[in-house]
Amino acid sequence: MFDPTSRYAPVADYNVTDAQGRTVTIKKIRFIPQVDAQISRRIEQPARPDLLAFEYYRAPEQFWRIADANSVMDPTELVAEPGKLVKIPPRD
Repeated sequence: MFDPTSRYAPVADYNVTDAQGRTVTIKKIRFIPQVDAQISRRIEQPARPDLLAFEYYRAPEQFWRIADANSVMDPTELVAEPGKLVKIPPRD
């Protein structure tokens, strides 16, 4: 259901029953893990989370790695403030 590189791929499935009595498979809650980052980058405008991920990983869909390293749920928070220092975790 999820791409193998998705942040949700390793999250366990959970079965629930909906109001009509059907069993529906959903993902359990994903908590932001502790991520060590060895480098950081100062944000300049204009900036986008996917472009940061492309710059460091050559994979724009990996923006969530940077979001996790900075403990943010909304990746747009990474680039909202010019001059902000953003941690960049290493590639796996």
